[in-house]
Amino acid sequence: MCGRFARYSATSELAMRYFQVPVDEGFDAPRYNVAPGTDIEAFRAGEETPAAFQPMHWGFRPKRVMDGPQPINARAEKVATSPYFRSAFADRRCIVPADGWFEWQKTGQGKQAHFITLTDDAAQDVLFLAGIWAPTADGGACCAIITEPASEHLAHIHDRQPLALDAECRWDWLDPEITEREQVRHITRRMPPSALRAYPVSTRVNRPANDDRSVLDPVDPA
Repeated sequence: MCGRFARYSATSELAMRYFQVPVDEGFDAPRYNVAPGTDIEAFRAGEETPAAFQPMHWGFRPKRVMDGPQPINARAEKVATSPYFRSAFADRRCIVPADGWFEWQKTGQGKQAHFITLTDDAAQDVLFLAGIWAPTADGGACCAIITEPASEHLAHIHDRQPLALDAECRWDWLDPEITEREQVRHITRRMPPSALRAYPVSTRVNRPANDDRSVLDPVDPA
C-alpha cells in the first residue's frame, strides 16, 4: 500500500523541469511525513496546457458522492473497472511527486518502518506516483494513489507498493484523450525495481506530527 510518503524536493523546481508549468515557491516547504487526509501536491492534465499543478486532498471522494469512503489507495488490478474509480482512471489521472514512501514490515518484535527511495544512480531524481483525481463538492480536488503488487526485492517488507512511473511516460499518463484500459496499460512504464532501495527507520515516523528530516535517518532494525 502507500499510506505515508515524503516530498522534500522543491515542487516549483520539479514543475518547471518535468512539466514546464510555474508553481508558487510557497509549495516548496519540505514534507517528510505526509499523511492521508491532508492536501498533497499533484499534477494533472490542464485545460489550456498539457499539465497543471493542483493541491489535492489525499482521500478519494468525488463530488457525486455526498457521504462515503475516502480511500487513499486504488488497486491497479481494479481501478479501471471499479464503479468508484473507473471514470477517474479513464479521464482524470494524475501524478504525485515524492522522494520516497514508508512501509511497515511485520516482524516478531512488531512492525518495522522502512523508507523506500531512489538509488543514487537512478535515471530520474524524483518518484512519480501514479494517481487518479476527481473534483470535490467544495470546488477543490481529491485523489488516490494507485498501488500494485510489490516487486520481488520489496515484497519482504510489504506485499503492495505504489505504482512508480518512469518519467518518460508522464505526458501519456496525464493525457485525457487516452481513456481505454488497454491504451493506458500500453503507455504505462514503470521505474525499474533496481532504481529503488529500502532501509529501516525509527518508530518516530509512526506519528504524522513528527515531520522533520530525522524520520528518514537509518536505524538498526529491531
